[in-house]
Amino acid sequence: MTVRWEPYLWEEPRPVNPHEFELLERQWGVTLPEEYKRIVSHHQGMTPEPGTFKLAEGNDRLSVLLTLTVDPEKKPYSVMRVHEVLKPLIPPGIFPFAKTPGGEFVCFDYRETPYPPRIAHVSVELSITPIADSFSAFLNALYDE
Repeated sequence: MTVRWEPYLWEEPRPVNPHEFELLERQWGVTLPEEYKRIVSHHQGMTPEPGTFKLAEGNDRLSVLLTLTVDPEKKPYSVMRVHEVLKPLIPPGIFPFAKTPGGEFVCFDYRETPYPPRIAHVSVELSITPIADSFSAFLNALYDE
C-alpha cells in the first residue's frame, strides 16, 4: 500500500538539510537507513495515511515522524530531544523516529543488527516490542484500521 504524508506539525513540508542527517548519525554513532533519510527529508513532522501498525497484542498508530530540523516551538517532536529524554530509561541502541497518539515511540533498534536496524515500539511503560525487520518493512506493513 502506498503511504501518503499529511501535514501534522506544519501546514507546508519542511525539507531536512543533509547536514542534519550527518549530525544525527555522528551523535548517535549509527548509519540511518537510506529510505528513512529519503522519507523524512521531505516529510518530517508529517503523519502517514495509512498509519496503523500491528503489535504483538493489538495495534497502534503512527501519529507523526519526529523532526530533525530544530524548531523551538516544536521541541517535543525533535528526535534529539526525545532521545535525550528516553536515553537514561532504555537500553543503548534504541533511537526514536516517530511518535504515537498515546505518547509512545517507534524506534530504530540497533542492539542486534548494526545495519539495517530493526524497528521497535517503546511503550509508556518502557517495554520494547519488535515490530519490523527494517524501516521499509515497517512502512510496507502500515494499514488502514
